[in-house]
Amino acid sequence: MTRPGEVALIERFFAPLAHDPAALSLLDDTAVLAVPDGRELVVTADALAAGIHFFPDDPPGAIARKALRVNLSDLAAKAAEPPGYLLTIALAADWTEDWLAGFAAGLAADQAEFGVSLLGGDTIRTDGPTTLSITALGTVPKGRALLRAAARPGDIVCVSGTIGDAALGLLLRKDRGRGAALGLAAGEVDFLDDRYLLPRPRLGLRAAIAAHGRAGIDVSDGLVTDLGKLCRAAGTGADLDVAAIPLSPAARVALEHDPALLAGLIDGGDDYEIVVTCEAGAVEALVAAAAAGVPLTPIGRITGEAGIVRLLDGEGAEIAFEKAGYEHF
Repeated sequence: MTRPGEVALIERFFAPLAHDPAALSLLDDTAVLAVPDGRELVVTADALAAGIHFFPDDPPGAIARKALRVNLSDLAAKAAEPPGYLLTIALAADWTEDWLAGFAAGLAADQAEFGVSLLGGDTIRTDGPTTLSITALGTVPKGRALLRAAARPGDIVCVSGTIGDAALGLLLRKDRGRGAALGLAAGEVDFLDDRYLLPRPRLGLRAAIAAHGRAGIDVSDGLVTDLGKLCRAAGTGADLDVAAIPLSPAARVALEHDPALLAGLIDGGDDYEIVVTCEAGAVEALVAAAAAGVPLTPIGRITGEAGIVRLLDGEGAEIAFEKAGYEHF
């Protein structure tokens, strides 16, 4: 079977995704992007490798969409508006045109949903597993990005959506029989599988957190783990009310059947929800502004105890907790 060379591959699969004039139709080695007056450029990059960040037999469209969405999630946490992204993909030796067509179709679907465009990148071969990296670009008004270091003692900690669904979905991907043991119906298993495969970048929260938030981070490696990163940057700590952490109905069913899942649910990673802090006096306005899109739930408070993130029960007593967050190395 003869497969297309690099030039033909780009023309067939990726040039149709480069509809922004800044991409120069992928005929150049660069993109030329204008940054509007009064705004700053926000840049983020994430890499995914087969066998580590996704299963090799995952649908190629889902792999592409996850790769793009995890980057859009980083931009959402900064209240940034994303004009486009760069893609670098190293294709394993056994790649097929059908796989690449599905991958490109996944990107096209998300470009339409989120209003972004491919701006450029690189395509190579590898003797190892398929690996891809996306660099996403966003813009914010000058000085308005929600930096981790901006959190202050007394801030209220809020989180979007629900926590733990993706970690539970991954658990079920590894052990398909576990769903029945956890009392999960088929529809609940499908919901959790979808939450693992397709993160939801919370771009709809940009206006709310830009208006009322102070610091932000997306939950990629785990709620406790990522909040700890924010606290380290800010020189603060945090107290979290475990009972307030929002869980989906499916996650609650699983937890009722196996309470030992708690650490894995609230710090398992792959949630791609947004943690945002705000002044105590602004929390009602923040939650109200977000209600029309994705709900934000207050779950704790920033403290002055640098580097200490505590989990508390309903009586305010500390809960012994073994971190379950994802480590890259």
